[in-house]
Amino acid sequence: MQLERRSPLPRLIIKSLLLYLFVLFSSVLADPLPEGFVNLKKEIPGIEIELRYASDDNFLGRPVEGYERVSCLITKEAAEALKKVQEELNAFGLGLKVFDAYRPQRAVDDFVVWAKDVEDRKMKAYYYPDVAKKDLFSQGYIAARSGHSRGSSVDLTIISSAKGVSKELDMGTAWDLFGPQSWGKDLSVTPQQRANRMLLQTLMQKYGFKALKEEWWHFTLVDEPFPKNYFDFIAK
Repeated sequence: MQLERRSPLPRLIIKSLLLYLFVLFSSVLADPLPEGFVNLKKEIPGIEIELRYASDDNFLGRPVEGYERVSCLITKEAAEALKKVQEELNAFGLGLKVFDAYRPQRAVDDFVVWAKDVEDRKMKAYYYPDVAKKDLFSQGYIAARSGHSRGSSVDLTIISSAKGVSKELDMGTAWDLFGPQSWGKDLSVTPQQRANRMLLQTLMQKYGFKALKEEWWHFTLVDEPFPKNYFDFIAK
C-alpha cells in the first residue's frame, strides 16, 4: 500500500507563526523608549552620527558600558532645537555631526572605574597627552555625574558636505581632547579654527543651547526638560 506523502506547507506555516509571535513578544517585553526621548537620526534628516563611545575610538580605547547598540538618543526638545541648527547650516552646504548625546549613568560609572586604573594609558597619546591620568578627577575631566545623562547635552561639530563627501571643519583639536586647547576661546589655535568654533557656538546659542567653556564641542539645552534626572536606560 502506497503511503500518502504529507505536504510540508503546514509545518512551514507553523514555524513562521512561531517566529512572528517570538518577535512580537520580544518587542513588547523590551524596555520602551522613555517618554520625552527620541532617536536623533530619525528626527533630523541628513544629520551625521558617529557615536564614538560605541567604538574603540575614544579615551578608553574600547566600547563603553551602555552603548551596546548604536542609537543616538536625546530629549525631544533638544532634537527640535538641533533641527533648526541643521536647517540653517544646510542652506550653506554645511551640517551637523554628532559624537554623543544621551549617555547612560552606567557609562559615566565606567569612566570612573577606568580613570582609577592609572596603569591603563592605552589612549593617552591621542586623548590626554599633557594630563597625568591620576589628575583626571582633580582637573575635572572625569566626574561621577554628567549632564549627558539628563538627555539634553550633545557633543558635535560642523561638517561640509560639498560634492557628497562630508568633512569636519577644522576646530583646532579633535573631539574629547583633554587639555586647554579644547577650550572654546583658546587663543593658541589659528584664527580660522577660532572662527569655526565661533560659528558653532553662535548657532547653538541662537537656538537655545549653552556652551561648556572647557569643550568647544559640548552644549546643553538651557531649558532642559529633566534638569534633575540622571537616566540609566540603554539606548535601543
